[in-house]
Amino acid sequence: MARQAKIVCENVWKVFGANPERTLRDLDRSLSRAEVLEQTGHVIAVKDVSFKVQEGETFVVMGLSGSGKSTLVRCISRLIDPTDGSVIISGEDITKLSHNKLTDLRRHKMSMVFQHFGLFPHRKVIDNVAYGLEIRGEARASRHEKAMQVIELVGLGGWDSHYPRELSGGMQQRVGLARAMAVDPEIMLFDEPFSALDPLIRREMQDELLRIQAQVQKTMVFITHDFLEAIKMGDHIAIMKDGAISQIGTPEELVANPADDYVRKFTEDVPRYKVLSAGKVMRKPENQLSNGTTVKTARTAIAKMDGKTAFITNSKGIFEGAVRASDLKRTTAATAKVSSCVDAQILAVSASTKLEDLINAAAHHDAPLAVVDDNNKLVGEIDRAIIMEAMTSS
Repeated sequence: MARQAKIVCENVWKVFGANPERTLRDLDRSLSRAEVLEQTGHVIAVKDVSFKVQEGETFVVMGLSGSGKSTLVRCISRLIDPTDGSVIISGEDITKLSHNKLTDLRRHKMSMVFQHFGLFPHRKVIDNVAYGLEIRGEARASRHEKAMQVIELVGLGGWDSHYPRELSGGMQQRVGLARAMAVDPEIMLFDEPFSALDPLIRREMQDELLRIQAQVQKTMVFITHDFLEAIKMGDHIAIMKDGAISQIGTPEELVANPADDYVRKFTEDVPRYKVLSAGKVMRKPENQLSNGTTVKTARTAIAKMDGKTAFITNSKGIFEGAVRASDLKRTTAATAKVSSCVDAQILAVSASTKLEDLINAAAHHDAPLAVVDDNNKLVGEIDRAIIMEAMTSS
């Protein structure tokens, strides 16, 4: 079942200056950011941005400094009001919400994690984590119970009675993450949350957030300027330049098919085997037989195919295994069905499997690996030569 769109941004603009609404109303919207600044003295921070974030996915917005990504995430939370356009959350346009309803949205459905942790130095970890629940008016015992659960979830068990100054930078960021999660929000917004951390701690925090997301399946919008972080964290990535979106796609789509030179510069140094999947580089199955084929026919067919192995499928194309020419030679009943010789242990890999995860398997298999879809239908094959070509091609 397809996931529903949790966040929908439609033609969002943000203009900074003395008269942003009038400037945007009278603006030739084809002008560049630099031209608008020169002609009007106003800055186009976000330019006609539209996208959808599906429920439970991590949507990454990335770009260089000044690209508009942080302004955009603040428009989504309405920490900044868009100059024009709609931000629809769970079917409701939040640009039209009253102050009270917006406050309720932030307290119950949305949390934000910033680059700078913003912890209260005079409060212990447990009280920092429980702060959002306290603002809601929850009793101390109740909010501490919930806070302790989240503290354990983010790997800070035993640190609940310590003060922020007693924690490392990575641990402080975990407190910030726990604070955002304690209110059990539907949506979590991250504005470059790990960019101030040392590289090793940053990778650990990325892995930690991926682990947590696998458990809680929140809808996340993640802001970063690092493309390697973007492809690691994101289900989909939007690349911004001068306030506008250059391209939206999966990490694989961006690396395989960059829309322009700007996107291509981000992707050119990315190890392709970490991003590309089997389904992207596979070829059509060359040696495929029905499970109703006789052993005699299979022997002849494999010989003509000039191969040592054939994939076996049922009438609906579902993968059942493979037969080796050597196994067929040992079978005396030539009229028997080839299904009697099938080796169900022959490796099949999902079309979504990254090449990085196939290198070892391909290296130890002389025959191609079967590639199957989510319904176990045979859709292709892949071997070490294909993987090596994909890894070395530009």
